[in-house]
This record gives sequence, C-alpha cells and structure tokens, in this order.
Amino acid sequence: MIAINSMPDHLHMLVGLRPAQSLSDLMRIVKGDSSEWINGEKLTPFLFRWQEGYGAFSYSKSQLGAVINYIEKQEEHHQKKNFLEEYKEMLDNFSVAYNEQYLFKSPE
Repeated sequence: MIAINSMPDHLHMLVGLRPAQSLSDLMRIVKGDSSEWINGEKLTPFLFRWQEGYGAFSYSKSQLGAVINYIEKQEEHHQKKNFLEEYKEMLDNFSVAYNEQYLFKSPE
C-alpha cells in the first residue's frame, strides 16, 4: 500500500503490484476482508456491502508523487466535482469506452 484515502462514497488506493500479482484477487481480498471487519465491528447501522466492480488505472513511477497528492487531497477535489463526474473524466482521459448503465451508482 502506497497511499489510501476514503470519501463517504468511494475509496482511492495506490498499490504497487508485481507482474505475477492479480488485481482482481487483490480487490476480492480488500473488499471481502474490509466488509467482514466493518460488519463485525458494527461500524455502520446497516449491513455494509461494496458495490460490484472497481476502477483501476496504472501510472508510471515518475507520476507517483502527483497520484499520491491527488489521493491525499480528495476532499478538495470533490468540492469541485462529485465522484461520478470525476470518474467519467478519468475514463475519458484514459480513452476507456464505457456504457453509462454499468458505471457506479450514487449511494442512496
């Protein structure tokens, strides 16, 4: 784990993976173990569950400082745009085609 920061509706993590490591395995473990811990400790008045899926982007080592800064300053970023707006912008910046119906949903 290089950097992590959470907002009420999402979480940013910067991790270093070796080529033999699986991103999907990492996310399965993170989401499963954190859900179990949150529910076991009764940190919410309701059953906590992550949404399906996740977004993942890769960065070069030379960009780590900027990415860490971005993660650390989430509250500032989201005063300007909400998570979904920001996520769509990231998909566009990385030239990732997407269908609106499969994007994350706002918490209810």
